[in-house]
Amino acid sequence: MINTSFNVGRTGVLTVSQLNFYIKSLMDSDPRLSGVFISGEISNLTDHYRSGHIYLSLKDDKSVIKAVIFAGNAARLKFRPENGMKVIARGRVSLYEATGQYQLYIDDLQPLGAGALAIAFEQLKNRLEKEGLFLQSAKKPLPLYPKTVGVITSPTGAAVEDIKSILLKRWPPINIIIYPSLVQGEEAPKQLIQGIKYFSDTKCADVVIIGRGGGSAEDLWAFNSEELARAIFDCTVPVISAVGHETDFTICDFVADVREHTPSAAAKRAVPDIYEEKNKLASLEKSMERYAEKNLLHKEMIFARIQDNMAMRGPEREFENKIAYLNELKKCFHEAEEKFISSKELDLNTIENKFSQLDPEKILKRGYAALQKGGAVISSVNQISKGDRISVTLSDGSFTAIVE
Repeated sequence: MINTSFNVGRTGVLTVSQLNFYIKSLMDSDPRLSGVFISGEISNLTDHYRSGHIYLSLKDDKSVIKAVIFAGNAARLKFRPENGMKVIARGRVSLYEATGQYQLYIDDLQPLGAGALAIAFEQLKNRLEKEGLFLQSAKKPLPLYPKTVGVITSPTGAAVEDIKSILLKRWPPINIIIYPSLVQGEEAPKQLIQGIKYFSDTKCADVVIIGRGGGSAEDLWAFNSEELARAIFDCTVPVISAVGHETDFTICDFVADVREHTPSAAAKRAVPDIYEEKNKLASLEKSMERYAEKNLLHKEMIFARIQDNMAMRGPEREFENKIAYLNELKKCFHEAEEKFISSKELDLNTIENKFSQLDPEKILKRGYAALQKGGAVISSVNQISKGDRISVTLSDGSFTAIVE
């Protein structure tokens, strides 16, 4: 116990500082206030990101107490406190002399009910998901035939031997680069991030496997690092996450391009199986042979049709067609010519008949005579007078007569 007596001065009046100091001394010397556990609901939360301090209040249905978590203790929290969260705080009760406010100085904080790790996991998962780090559209495809596989894991664990064995068995030509790293503990996230950045910067591998074997949630916690998640998201090389067993999930699994439930499964996913590929090639070869045979038969049928068309449309057949066409034209020409000549002969006979009817000799033979006076034909009685000498022509001769 400290000496609680103090000098109040000649006037018997205390200063505010003296009173606050005295009360703080009483509270700090009381062992019942130095390691208390208090349950309550968080309110008025203020997270000073620059200083790292967290200020809050704890309340129940009747009372409220101010509280603070200094940066050193806040950094060790496994989750982020939030308003409305029910927690159990461990710390000491003391007085803040400057304001005369007594408050709880929290050393450790645990959520009431669900574990701190589970809450921290869900908080980080929800935040990164809202930022788009888990989007399927952002994930990079794995190469079909990688030449080199990078592996980030413990060099002494069983996982690395399983990965190497399966990679070499499935795809013997594969190159394997092991980047040794701790896979649990406080230093593990830093080394895992360095491994991711190494493969991202050097691009010495076509695909990267990051992971470890099974363990408790605490053992796997290194793979829930926010910085590691962002490094995987920014990695230029596709990343396969293989942490723990099938039922284990970490933030690394969600942000990676591919998640496999075990390291062995990740190795199988990273490379093809050489025997399966040989079978595929053999099947493809047979398919190509069948296709070639079918295609050749089809081409032969086309060639035969072309030959038939050539025979039907060749020069000899074309010449024969032209000759037949000319003969047909010649026949048509002769028929038209005969028809034309026959028509003209008919017209000529008609004309001859008409000329025959107009022949003067034939007219005279029918009893007509041709009269002329001075060599001019007499066609009217007005052309002659009494005593004119005229010439009379008959069918068999002519004579001279005098008009009386």
